[in-house]
Amino acid sequence: MAITPDGRLYARHFRTPISSRCVILALRFFRRKVGAPLLVVWDRLNAHRSRATMDFVSAHAQDYTVAYLPAYAPELNPEEQCNALVKCAMANALPGSVADLHRLARREFCRLQGQPEMIVSFFRHAGLSVAGLP
Repeated sequence: MAITPDGRLYARHFRTPISSRCVILALRFFRRKVGAPLLVVWDRLNAHRSRATMDFVSAHAQDYTVAYLPAYAPELNPEEQCNALVKCAMANALPGSVADLHRLARREFCRLQGQPEMIVSFFRHAGLSVAGLP
């Protein structure tokens, strides 16, 4: 998932464990969608720190700058609040298949996309000071 300080949300879902390949595909997708060089703020997931991912980011240094969150600090990650909101909305869902679960998650992320003020509040809640926030 990618979120911007002005409240835009972009989601790319994978039905496999997250690997370097997934991370690179997502980076390319988000770069196309956002259209500007990206500051990528990552947790310490192995796929984020892998050789393949780092080689890709290094080869595209004009497009990506990477910063890491401290270990075990989900409260500093605005994305975690997006995920929590979606999980809460799906708490009583009874999907009949993985495809149904995927559709439900996409629906909830699309609803969240329509609430940019909520996404902006996630940055503020994390104590992040980002230039240009409304």
